[in-house]
Amino acid sequence: MVRRFNLPRLAAGPAIAFAAAVLAGCASPQARFYTLSLPARARPAATPAPSQATAPVWIEVAPVRVPERVNRVNLVLSDGNGRLRLLAQDRWSASLPDEFRDALSQRLQESLGAVDAYQHGRSGTEPLYRVSAEVVRIDAEIDERVSAIVNWSVRRLPDGKVTVGRTRAELAAPGGVDGVVAAYQQVVVNAAADIAGAVRSLRL
Repeated sequence: MVRRFNLPRLAAGPAIAFAAAVLAGCASPQARFYTLSLPARARPAATPAPSQATAPVWIEVAPVRVPERVNRVNLVLSDGNGRLRLLAQDRWSASLPDEFRDALSQRLQESLGAVDAYQHGRSGTEPLYRVSAEVVRIDAEIDERVSAIVNWSVRRLPDGKVTVGRTRAELAAPGGVDGVVAAYQQVVVNAAADIAGAVRSLRL
C-alpha cells in the first residue's frame, strides 16, 4: 500500500523555496565568450595607405591554421610544465581558426583601406593580394605570458610574386583570462602589421 503525505499548507512554501535554492546552487556556471576582434575604441590607429592607393586594395585572407591542441572553442592554457588545461566556461565566440582569420582580415582592411574578397566577388582588374597565415605555435600561461609564432605569406596576383615572413611574439598576460585574451589580440595586431607592410612593398 502506497502512503501519501500532505504537507501542511504553511510548510509547503518553505519546502519549495528550499528546493529551488538547492537547484539554483547546482546549476552550471554561465559560459563566458571572447573574441580576437578588437572593439573600435580599443583598436590601434590604422597606418595610412600610400597616396597612390586611392583605389580599393583587394585582399583575400585565407583560413588560418592553428595547432590542433588549441583548435577548440574552449580556451586552452599551459601550466608551464608541459600540461594543458581546457577551460570549461571560457570560450571563443567561434572556432579559434575562424577567430584568427576574421580578426586578421579586420585589421588588414582597416590599416590598408582594403576589401577582403574571400567570401565576396571581385570586379575589374585590380591586383589581389592573397594572404595565408599559419599559427605554428601559441602557448598561454594565465597571469604569466603568451608566446606565439605566426608564419605568413602574401602572393600578388596575377603575376604570383610572393613575400613570406614570420611574426614572433612574447607578451605579458597579467589579469587572468582577460589578460590572456588581450595578449592573443596583440598577436593578431602584430602579425597584421607585418603582413600589411608586405602588401605595401608589393604595391611599389
